[in-house]
This record gives sequence, C-alpha cells and structure tokens, in this order.
Amino acid sequence: MGLIDKILGEFVDVIEWTDSSTDTMVYRFERYGNEIKYGAMLTVRESQTAILVNEGRIADVYQPGLYKLETNNMPIMTTLESWPHGFNSPFKAEVYFFNMRRFTDLKWGTKNPVMLRDKEFGPVRLRAYGTYALKIKNPEVFSKEIVGTNGHFRTGEISDQLRNLITSRFSSIIGEANIPVLDLAGNYDDLSNFVSTRITPEFLEYGLEVGNLLIENISLPEEVEKALDKRTSMGVIGNLNDYTKFQAAEAMKAAAENPSGAASAGVGMGMGFGMANEMTKAYADAGNKPASPPPVPGQTQFYVAIHGEESGPFDVAIIKQKIQSGEITRETLIWHDPMPEWMAAEKLDNLIGYFSKMPPPLPHS
Repeated sequence: MGLIDKILGEFVDVIEWTDSSTDTMVYRFERYGNEIKYGAMLTVRESQTAILVNEGRIADVYQPGLYKLETNNMPIMTTLESWPHGFNSPFKAEVYFFNMRRFTDLKWGTKNPVMLRDKEFGPVRLRAYGTYALKIKNPEVFSKEIVGTNGHFRTGEISDQLRNLITSRFSSIIGEANIPVLDLAGNYDDLSNFVSTRITPEFLEYGLEVGNLLIENISLPEEVEKALDKRTSMGVIGNLNDYTKFQAAEAMKAAAENPSGAASAGVGMGMGFGMANEMTKAYADAGNKPASPPPVPGQTQFYVAIHGEESGPFDVAIIKQKIQSGEITRETLIWHDPMPEWMAAEKLDNLIGYFSKMPPPLPHS
C-alpha cells in the first residue's frame, strides 16, 4: 500500500477538505511523505483556514479562496526551502485545515454541588448545568497551544478542560453574587453574562472564543426541593379548616358517584367520614374558641398536682381561692419557675400566709 499511496500522491495536485462531521475542529491533509507538488491547487472553503507547516514551523496561513502553490504566493515557504532541485520539484510540508465555524450546544455542568450560604435557608448545596458555543478565534495560537501534531482534533478532546474552567468561574461568581436561592431563576441571564465575561480572556489564551453561554438550570438537593414543595403546598392550602371541609365534601361526592365501590368498602369509608367529621369539628371548635389573654407580666404562675395530674398555670388569686375552698391543702404539691422540684404548699413562702388561720392537721394516732 505504501507504493500505491506514493504513486497516487504524485498525481494528486488538489488539496482540499470537506467535512461531514459536526465536531471536527482541525484536520491534517494526508499526503504520502508530506510531499506536495509544486503548483498544486489549495482550496480553502468558507468557514475554513489552512496552515502550511514546514519542518515543525508555521510557514503560511491561507484564508478562504483558491491558491496555486508556487513561490510567488508562498513568500515564507520560499525563504524556508532551499529548492535544490528547482522550483518544479515537490516540497515537503503539512497542511492543516481549521474549521472556523461555531460549534454549538456544548454541555457544561457541576460535577459536585457548590456550597453556598443563603440568608433564608442557611448553608445549601446547588448544582447547575447549561450549554455554550465554541469557535476558533486564532488558528495559529490554537495550533501551538492545543492541537500540536494531532491530525484529527475534535471538540471532545478539549471539552473537559473548558467545562472545568466554566464550572470553576461559575462557582466563584455565584458565591460572590449573594443572590437568594429563590431568586436565582430570575438572574440566569445576568449570571451567564458574568461568567462569559470572566472566562473570555482565558479562552483567548487557547486561541478560542466562547459565545452563547447559557445557564439552563440551578437546582437544590432532592430532599430540600421536597421540603420546599411541602412549604408551597401549605401556602396554597391556606385555611386548614376550610381545606378539611373541602376534602370531606370531595370524598362524599366521589362515594355518591361510585355506589358499587362504596358498598364494597363501606366500613373504610365510614371510618374516613368519621375522621373527617371529627377533624372538621375540632378545627371549628378551635376557630370559635375565644382567645384568652396572656398572663400579666411579672406575675408568678403556679402549677398544682391535683389527684395525681398536673393543672395550671394559676395566678396567686386563683391559688388563694383553691386554698380557701379546700381544693389545695398544705400537702398539695405545687411548682413555679424557677423551683428545681415540686414542693408542698405549706413550704412555699409566698403561700404559707394563706394557711396561717387554718388549724394544722390532726396528729396521727
């Protein structure tokens, strides 16, 4: 095959590249022994740039057009070659075609969550992803810095590095922005512009240009999103009493529309209706119960153990009434803040005065 390639190379005098792929950025034109015939035709199409490399150095750069490779249009090549066999002999050089079109819909995203401190939720973890577009801005810089001698360079060979660069700058910007988590969705465009501005100089160092960087989504961990959904649901429900009545009415309507199902599951539905009625009654009672005022500031509140059960709190006036009625005796256990434990009523300095006119208990026989 080597001899056949050499023979075909002698007759092929058209150098061009057509690409059917969507991710090829650089393609090296293959020629046996890199021998290019003097006078060969070089075709550079729109959205392409061609570079001739001779002995490891960039010799000439060709923009879109049709070129005949002769000394009069290769001034740099003429100085690099000695042309020992005359101007009609083949010369050795490599031709690299650079795809100058815009590569779109490239993906970026955070591999690990970004830690932030939110004013409302405290420490949170965020994930983000989106798309961006890429274009070769300077073929010579891109060739020197990234491509090297790679004869078929694709977007996938640099996308990981670019994705890490975008993610790093995004994390820094969103941390500095101090935007509440619930307001991030309204700032996607501004954040995208900030990230694009920050990374543009770094892309240019590679000879590349970034464009149309978009943030598609910034999300919270699944468990946090579920908690937010519950919080939102409670806000939508509003008055819980009205919601319970509505649920009970809906259940009764469903039972009426499906009598056969109601007959087969009557016991369960009866229990459900009973629970709904009890809940409705409880919420109705709670809604109709007048609100009691809070205790007067600074007044001591007493808790009393009556028949083994805690009751209270009571103010001093009520305690005095219970002592006079005999409901509270000298042995009744009473507690108030900041007492460490329950004590008999007669041992409390602030209550002993109410027992002074009462005879002590009879001694035990």
